[in-house]
Amino acid sequence: MIACNLSRVKRVLCLGAHSDDIEIGCGGTILGLIEKSNQIEFYWLVLCANPERTMEARRSANAFLARARKKTIVVKPFRDGFLPYLGPPVKECFEELKKVFTPDVIFTHCRHDLHQDHRLVCELTWNTFRDHFILEYEVPKYDADLRSPNFFVPLSDGQASKKVKGLMRYFATQRDKQWFSEDLFFGLMRLRATEAASPSRYAEAFYCRKVLLETAN
Repeated sequence: MIACNLSRVKRVLCLGAHSDDIEIGCGGTILGLIEKSNQIEFYWLVLCANPERTMEARRSANAFLARARKKTIVVKPFRDGFLPYLGPPVKECFEELKKVFTPDVIFTHCRHDLHQDHRLVCELTWNTFRDHFILEYEVPKYDADLRSPNFFVPLSDGQASKKVKGLMRYFATQRDKQWFSEDLFFGLMRLRATEAASPSRYAEAFYCRKVLLETAN
């Protein structure tokens, strides 16, 4: 197991197709980054949300980023489930984004995700940001598309609990879904911690396609 230090990260871009995706995929990692440094600036972009889901997204993002040095939260009104079919406006959203924010690390969806909106967000992330460190997070759901991740972030009990409590508190519209439950969120983090031989009970997992090794001068 090779350790990777994210201590020098100052600008973080979080991308999600829907209002709860970022929190599910990397909410604990975000909380951990903020605990380690109060100098990180966040740009948080959600693509698909109706008015009710927009309110949920903003409340949750503000809660997760409450201690961040600076945060920009943007929620777009693209139609849920139709993102790949909306064309130029979605692409233009990413083109505008790269003009206003240059991140050190990007959290986005996984390329193997079977949800069409998720896959497009991942594709546009890589099309837009070609010289950046990108971590693809996972979202458990009906499609059964989870794979074997290769990048793990250990979480403390407090970080894992805060993540799950936030999900259950801020996303009331999702509580009646069979998969949206505390035991699922805790269970996946527990499994990933076991796979990573984590020093803590919980971990979040990511898919990292490319890493540049900096050698000493």
